[in-house]
Amino acid sequence: MDELPLEQVRTLLAVVDEGTFDAAATALHVTPSAVSQRVKALEQRTGRVLLMRTKPVRPTESGEVVIRFARQLARLERDARAELGMGMADGQGPIRLPIAVNADSLATWFLPALTRVPQDPPVCFELYREDEAHTTALLREGQVMAAVTSSPDPVAGCTVRTLGLARYLPVASPAFVARHLTGARARDLGGAPVIVFDRRDELQDGYVRTLTGGFAGASAARHQIPTSEGFRDAVVAGLGWGLVPEPQALPLLGTGALVPLEPAPPLDVPLYWQQWKLDSPALAAVASIVAQAALESLLPPDGARRRGV
Repeated sequence: MDELPLEQVRTLLAVVDEGTFDAAATALHVTPSAVSQRVKALEQRTGRVLLMRTKPVRPTESGEVVIRFARQLARLERDARAELGMGMADGQGPIRLPIAVNADSLATWFLPALTRVPQDPPVCFELYREDEAHTTALLREGQVMAAVTSSPDPVAGCTVRTLGLARYLPVASPAFVARHLTGARARDLGGAPVIVFDRRDELQDGYVRTLTGGFAGASAARHQIPTSEGFRDAVVAGLGWGLVPEPQALPLLGTGALVPLEPAPPLDVPLYWQQWKLDSPALAAVASIVAQAALESLLPPDGARRRGV
């Protein structure tokens, strides 16, 4: 296979982003027939089916590889234009960085980190909120350039950096404990109402299985609260017990609004930073700042407390 024709690669990206061949044609100011011919030519050149012709269209596994390349190419072009002073003046706008991050990091340490990113040239963040166990899928699809993830295994074309451990504390309101957890709390957790983030949240289930050594997870009596702050507030309100990020839990433990579910231990979730292997100054600056913020906010990989933390 020779080089990938850039016009065909950009056309494939337009089809995926716009959802249909007709919409891509409008965006590219060409005919739908031209779009179809370019995609077919690219599929012939690669020897792969790159698109599933659904509505909206979806890239195949091979198509995702080309799409990721197309997004990286577009990013390099924008960075080059910015360095040459050709960004804002010709309507290109600020540098945009799509990043996937889990809700708990977003609610605690991640947003303050972004405020440290230099804004010369201007950088705009497009944040995708996703569970840390699933953010790598957005990297694999080329939707984001970087992600906070719980996976140490690099996505193809990405590098991985260890950030640290996010500590979660098993907690509940005093009234909830009196009502549901009067015995050995670790044993009773499996039958007590629980708060989960959404249907894909397995944190509480895995935690209960670890405590009890059994195959059953947390109770089927569960409330789905799809925001980090709402999750915390639901636990405080006594709807159920939950694993709350330590920075959110400690002040509430101090006031007595929450109590620890002793002797249940805390849960430490490893977090990693994955990003495209791309020579992008803006991405490199964000990665460095995120790593420093994680050093200040998360536990080190060995779980030991840093001095002064």
